[in-house]
Amino acid sequence: MRPRLSTVLVRGPSMAPALRDEDIVLVRWGVKPKPGQVVLVSWASRPGQLSVKRASHEVDGGWHVVGDNPYASTDSEHLGPAQVLGVVKARLWPRPGFRL
Repeated sequence: MRPRLSTVLVRGPSMAPALRDEDIVLVRWGVKPKPGQVVLVSWASRPGQLSVKRASHEVDGGWHVVGDNPYASTDSEHLGPAQVLGVVKARLWPRPGFRL
């Protein structure tokens, strides 16, 4: 089965300057990330919350992820390992681009 694609609305400042509040990104679900890629994650400690973060490295039980904006990010430093759901492939709106 091929990984599926969908759009996700970014909320909050945690990924600035790469991504900003209300950017729309294209996510490829079900692919294993590489360190440095921007990913869509879920948290065991916050059921139902999805976040866009940058994959740092694999750890027991998931991935250590961080926000690009250390002053406005709640990430693995606070919430522990994250489960990666998909990899962000491109920003679609408002500034289309592939380099994140």
